[in-house]
Amino acid sequence: MKSSKILPNVLVSISCSLMIIGAYHFLISPDYTLIEDKIQAHEVSIDEYLYSGQVRSSTPLSSSGNFVNAANISREAVVYILAYEKIENQVFKKGFKREKGSGVVVHQDGYIVTNYHVIEKASHIEITLNNKKEYLAEVVGTDSVTDLALLKIEANDLPFLIFGDSDAIEVGEWVLAIGNPFGLQSTVTAGIISAKARNIDLTEFSNNIESLIQSDVAINPGSSGGALISEDARLMGINTAIISASGNYEGISFAIPANVARKVVFDLKQFGAVQRAKMGITLRDVDSNLAEMLDMNEVKGVFVVAASFSGAAHDAGIKRGDVILKINKKKINTTPEFTEKLNEFRPGDQIEIEYIRDKKAYFTSVLLKNHLNTTDFVAIKNSPKLREIGIEIRNLNSIEKERNNTSGIYVVSVSKGSVAQKSNIEPGYIIEKINGQKITSDQQFLKLVSKSNSVMELNGFYERYPGEFPYKIEIN
Repeated sequence: MKSSKILPNVLVSISCSLMIIGAYHFLISPDYTLIEDKIQAHEVSIDEYLYSGQVRSSTPLSSSGNFVNAANISREAVVYILAYEKIENQVFKKGFKREKGSGVVVHQDGYIVTNYHVIEKASHIEITLNNKKEYLAEVVGTDSVTDLALLKIEANDLPFLIFGDSDAIEVGEWVLAIGNPFGLQSTVTAGIISAKARNIDLTEFSNNIESLIQSDVAINPGSSGGALISEDARLMGINTAIISASGNYEGISFAIPANVARKVVFDLKQFGAVQRAKMGITLRDVDSNLAEMLDMNEVKGVFVVAASFSGAAHDAGIKRGDVILKINKKKINTTPEFTEKLNEFRPGDQIEIEYIRDKKAYFTSVLLKNHLNTTDFVAIKNSPKLREIGIEIRNLNSIEKERNNTSGIYVVSVSKGSVAQKSNIEPGYIIEKINGQKITSDQQFLKLVSKSNSVMELNGFYERYPGEFPYKIEIN
């Protein structure tokens, strides 16, 4: 009798144990194979990939602090970059200077994101994959303001990293950095997120949009352009800088957030330059003194110091003295947070702003504009050939085309000491013809420039000066 009762109990216990083990493996245990399968099976175009819903998903698959599987997956998608710059030494002999860095494959068809400063002066770029295969890369586009560049190699079916939602990552979370410090390929280091929305004046531009992720992950020279990843192998940032007295890692490193990088990559692929949305306002953080002056119960939001009369914010009813609290329901407490969020959008996008005026909360919809206060997509081009000439160009916007009855291109800037400056070209010059051929777009201009010989004849005009202005540019 006793043995007959024991056997069913044993069977029930075994069954329960098997059910618990099965539940753990299916519901709790980290499924890293799922990540790898998703990456390999994501056979879509880069445009679909960057704007698909899956890109923004960031469902944690592990919080154990065990990075072995995440590291193995991610290392396959981080590449070694050698950027060669042409130089001439003191005895007039040509040579090359090598810049070493890292890059991240963001699509299976060979698209790679890296830092702009890694390839800034490169005449040609070599890419080495984790499997030691080597390729020459072409530059799809660059953005010096965010220190990002998009490269392309002729390869298919590459392992790549899926963009995570960098807005969702929190201070204290574990992350990995993968790069090639000092040329040591596929180096993995670990640490935690130390802070978000840091502005360290990384770029030389007064209108920089820095809102960097700070971590204590070790990165060193050669790691620039590498990946900052989460425990579930999502790309959370592009490693870009350290703060150091010695020039090497001293405990603080910074990465460009994935949400910013994703948008920059898409714009560079689609337009060759970043489409930046503007609201036409000047901001400052709300501190305790300002909050007291405004009779606010909490220190929060960003204060509108000025609002341009032709800007998007003014059109939406926002004015000087308002305090912006949220963009699309996301809390904004610093100007870097504001710029980071705003730069996920383009001219023509509409966003919802929550703000305070006279202690009352208001909501408004803002139709974002570009730096010309239109909703056109206007891309400033800066290719190696243009840098050789010393100019930046863009297409005319719809208002300029109608006003001048032309479809030429606009010279945005002229570099000091360049051949363009020596030819007396000034910013604001509208180029209508090159070597007698009419210009209708920046792409056409770039093709004609690349085919031209050492002398180019330009015909155009300035809106502020009467008459036509022909120029002759001689390239050494």
